[in-house]
Amino acid sequence: MSVDEKFDAACELLYRLDPTKVKSHLQSLIALEPEIAEGLLSTIDVPLTVKKDSDSNNKEFLCCDYNRDIDSHRSPWSNTYFPELSAKDLEESPFPSEPLRALELACNNSFELYRDLYYEGGITSTYLWDVDESTDFAGIILFKKAESEDAKWDSIHVISATNDEDGNQVTYNVTTTVILHLENLSKEQQLSLSGNLTRETSKTVKLRNVSTVEQLVHAHSSNLGSMVEDIESKLRSMLEVVYFEKTLDIYNVLRESNDASTKLQKEQHSELIENFQKL
Repeated sequence: MSVDEKFDAACELLYRLDPTKVKSHLQSLIALEPEIAEGLLSTIDVPLTVKKDSDSNNKEFLCCDYNRDIDSHRSPWSNTYFPELSAKDLEESPFPSEPLRALELACNNSFELYRDLYYEGGITSTYLWDVDESTDFAGIILFKKAESEDAKWDSIHVISATNDEDGNQVTYNVTTTVILHLENLSKEQQLSLSGNLTRETSKTVKLRNVSTVEQLVHAHSSNLGSMVEDIESKLRSMLEVVYFEKTLDIYNVLRESNDASTKLQKEQHSELIENFQKL
């Protein structure tokens, strides 16, 4: 079996296994086939982990494969890797260029305001990296909200920005994945809903009255903010209106329809919806 066939088979397997255990399944597959590790880590989304930046008053930041180097993760606040890397490793560690670092900081500050408005809590982190030696760039915007162990939301936006030859317009591509876990534990029954939803979107925007680095930073952060706001709103509506209602319909068909079970179903469904609305 070729490397590509092994990778495709691993992806198919992961899509069909219990989504609440995707991280352990991913680690097991990498241990079996180390040669497909890089492809799996960049393709399969797992719930985000959290670290603290001791150089920025222990401010929390989110960790994923995109801000990882060896076993350390770069903080968007201090631009430092935690745990600390050796001087030799730091020479080869990826860091954004100075202009892109300014945009990264602006995006982190902007999305903190967005998080407070829309999530009313949680954690957000944005990481950017240069593409070759051009003015194009790529990055990832992360949100995590865990109201409790029974209600968790991870939102992952992988972005790219490509400028035209004249530099007068830029095309943004965003691939968004939402990882949702809701659980209702009761004496009568256990009901859980877990999984992920991925969508792609793109937008071409003309850059008007942009002549300085500060204006360019403002334009990029505003454009990315509006795209993230739009796609998250759509995905949230899809989850709440389509998936929850469809789940309830299936549940009602599969279970015997009597007064006691119907009442329990409605109570469990209402509790899941309530947990979802808190995220």
